Amino acid sequence: MISLHGTSFLNNAGISGPSSLFSYKLNKLPPASVKATALGPNSDRNISVLIEDNDTLKEIRQDGTSSAAEVDSDLTVAGGDLEAYNENASTEDQLVTPWAVSVASGYSLLRDPHHNKGLAFTEKERDAHYLRGLLPPTVISQELQEKKLMYSIRKYQVPLQKYMAMMDLQETNERLFYKLLIDNVEELLPVVYTPTVGKACQKYGSIFRRPQGLFISLKEKGKIHEILRNWPQKNIQVIVVTDGERILGLGDLGCQGMGIPVGKLSLYTALGGVRPSACLPVTIDVGTNNEKLLKDEFYIGLRQRRATGQEYAELMHEFMTAVKQNYGEKVLIQFEDFANHNAFDLLAKYSTTHLVFNDDIQGTASVVLAGLVAALRVVGGTLANHRFLFLGAGEAGTGIAELIALEISKQTNMPLEEARKKISLVDSKGLIVNSRIGSLQHFKKPWAHDREPVKKLVDAVNVIKPTVLIGTSGVGRTFTKEVIEAMAALNDKPIIFSLSNPTSQSECTAEEAYKWSKGRAIFASGSPFDPVEYKGRVFASGQANNAYIFPGFGLGLIMSGAIRVHDDMLLAASEALAAQVTQESLDKGLIYPPFKNIRKISAHIAANVADKAYELGLATHQPRPKDLVKYAESCMYSPAYRSYR
Repeated sequence: MISLHGTSFLNNAGISGPSSLFSYKLNKLPPASVKATALGPNSDRNISVLIEDNDTLKEIRQDGTSSAAEVDSDLTVAGGDLEAYNENASTEDQLVTPWAVSVASGYSLLRDPHHNKGLAFTEKERDAHYLRGLLPPTVISQELQEKKLMYSIRKYQVPLQKYMAMMDLQETNERLFYKLLIDNVEELLPVVYTPTVGKACQKYGSIFRRPQGLFISLKEKGKIHEILRNWPQKNIQVIVVTDGERILGLGDLGCQGMGIPVGKLSLYTALGGVRPSACLPVTIDVGTNNEKLLKDEFYIGLRQRRATGQEYAELMHEFMTAVKQNYGEKVLIQFEDFANHNAFDLLAKYSTTHLVFNDDIQGTASVVLAGLVAALRVVGGTLANHRFLFLGAGEAGTGIAELIALEISKQTNMPLEEARKKISLVDSKGLIVNSRIGSLQHFKKPWAHDREPVKKLVDAVNVIKPTVLIGTSGVGRTFTKEVIEAMAALNDKPIIFSLSNPTSQSECTAEEAYKWSKGRAIFASGSPFDPVEYKGRVFASGQANNAYIFPGFGLGLIMSGAIRVHDDMLLAASEALAAQVTQESLDKGLIYPPFKNIRKISAHIAANVADKAYELGLATHQPRPKDLVKYAESCMYSPAYRSYR
């Protein structure tokens, strides 16, 4: 088949006028994505077609020779000579075909991010693919390219500049982008993910250059099936979708929330080894209630208030149905940064018919549970021995609370309702108690216990006497000195998780937690903090980052061919992550393993998740591999350059 990519109609390629057409019949080729170009009516050069087949480029020449198959080619190029000057002016009022069959050789090969290697093209490749003269004569390795780019990125003082540099690299040289991210994950993760991605979303309209995913708006209602077919990659395994209503702790960013799916899927590849071509970022644009964006001349989304109710539900249902029709039963759909009133409903509605996962509800819960399990190795006891108090009762807070209750119930055979009584939640109106049951949203009702109403967090701490304090409020500096000191008075080693993102929204900083607890807190945060020195001791706090869980979790679902997500898979992921925390890390105050080992960690998480999928009868890839960890590692994408023939 010939793949027609949305490239510009280029007169300088030797094609002019509305009737210009390049026709190339490829009847005898194996199924593959074929890319070709017209070199112009007066060109006497051979035309090189590169067939992309399993990450290998094979050359087919105009004379019919091929390393892949014989080619039956009829070549016709129509069009007159180009005007020497004002070549566009002569045709600007005429209808033209807005695409040309794209080139995978020479000049355009250098502009194809999936295959471009820059100065790493070898002498042989430069001859074979018409690259002579288009590059300086030096041939350098991918490693030297990496060194040079890291040097350049480190020169930037503003994190958003680093983010833009990384996005430019992703759009020009995909393998080098992932090479940098994998090899320098601890340094670059805060650049392509939290906290910098939040700032990028806020300014997305201003920095927008090239679309990196699918934008599906209310204008496309009734056409979503066709829109999905516009995406050039067909073998999609993971979709991350957002409607932009609750981006991190920043609120409604509308269409500009696209930075989140793009960033998440970059991590699916870098940290979990899922092929980039199998990943699809999607933004559902139903408008925004952000007045500032609606008045912003650079805003790229629909300029209207958010659609709700039936109109919203119908668009989402059309999207979910179209995804299944296009990509099948086993495509993973990850809901990202939906507001509470939609997130829980979407997860409940589609969890029985689709392979769906909500990272804010389920991913956050799994990574926090793993941190708690690791922390128990320091403070002692089991989960059932502890009392938990949450500030924040939205997606993250209730999701974490429910998974903790499930694990307690599983470990002790305690009824789930009893396990929930060990967990208390505080929302904007105070402690969630039975007397408020009539006014509570449905997802808060399981946490309404028989207690007296309490308004202030510090009073709730003194009443509940928790051993664990977890913040998911999205409101910065709510763990005050008074609150931390109260936790330290109640516990020798208070466990304090300040999880809200980005850094400005964190309930407290690492320095505040250690200083106010007199160095006794076991602390973790959602956004990264620098190590803290207190009374001669250096504390390196852990980051309860969803990136520990979702890439490996997704890989486990893909490699097992799972058709549904089960809560036991989330528990399995938590257990695998907690098991990767060494005593050396615990001695430093870290309850999460270092990110430099993330691919190894993801392989173990994927193996645990896949194992649970086989155990539950939800896996379709048979037979079950004997060594799931090794199998996971073998499935992972490598960013190393390929050699082209």
